Amino acid sequence: MTGLEKMKSQILDEAKAVADSKIAEAKAQAEEIMSQAKAEAEKKQASISQKSEAEIANYKERVASSIDLQRRTKVLAAKQDVIKEVLNEAYESLTGMEADAYFAMLLKMLGKYALPQDGEIFFSARDLKRMPAGFQDEVKKAAESKNGSLTVSEEGRNIENGFILAYGGIEENCTLQAMFDAKRDELSDKVHHLLFL
Repeated sequence: MTGLEKMKSQILDEAKAVADSKIAEAKAQAEEIMSQAKAEAEKKQASISQKSEAEIANYKERVASSIDLQRRTKVLAAKQDVIKEVLNEAYESLTGMEADAYFAMLLKMLGKYALPQDGEIFFSARDLKRMPAGFQDEVKKAAESKNGSLTVSEEGRNIENGFILAYGGIEENCTLQAMFDAKRDELSDKVHHLLFL
């Protein structure tokens, strides 16, 4: 199992534990609300015993429906918190990668986003300093494989990670945060499916 797979497994295990805890907490709160509502319903039932059975049944149904709605709302909020936490941890694991793995990932991203044109690629000042030897050649090869060419800019951009591609004055933000933001709904759906279905 690779380090990334271990991290993913650990993230998923931690997310499942947090999800189980939040769901248990939401269930406990729902039980407490249900208990309080039942006690309240019993008190009201005693005080209005002269009213028709239909009115009592109708009230109980509304209370149960309200409690169920509150329970489902709390469970949904707990799930959304867990999903957000998992995505944040996944982002943090990507930004904390070792340099070799990080730059290998950038090359894969470049293979996806490079265009068959002449352009320039910008990195953060931090990434320019820690860029492995021969990486600029790999960037050129990746661009050539798309029938284009890229020049690595010596100018460090004010970005945390990833890169920015510039073709004829048009820039494409390929930072990790931009990638996560663009895929947030899709990633949320996948995490939800993995954890809760």
